[in-house]
Amino acid sequence: MKPAKFIIAILILMISLLTIHHFIGGLSIADEKETVIQVTAKKFEYSPKEIRLKKGVPVVMEFTSLDRLHGFNCPSFKIRSDIFPGKKNLLRFTPDKAGSFPFHCDNFCGSGHEGMTGTIIVEK
Repeated sequence: MKPAKFIIAILILMISLLTIHHFIGGLSIADEKETVIQVTAKKFEYSPKEIRLKKGVPVVMEFTSLDRLHGFNCPSFKIRSDIFPGKKNLLRFTPDKAGSFPFHCDNFCGSGHEGMTGTIIVEK
């Protein structure tokens, strides 16, 4: 093999390995400092309905829908996400205030939709 082709082959190999390493390393859902909260949505309810967090601690909310498109909206923190069925839907945020904050589904999911609510409780 000629030296120029050898160098090109080595560069391509290095770039491929770095790309694979990046994707494998990037598969984790949360950084070490983030809290992961798993939330399941299904017709007219969230599980859990009450989510307890610590002020200033970053969180990843991992949503899964068991049946259809739902939404998650917490106006107090100005956060929202669509929750697509069959897919993990991630929402990252850091609670910056303590208290009790309501959330609700903002994608109409049928009769009973208005009761699809919950509460985020942030402790100091």
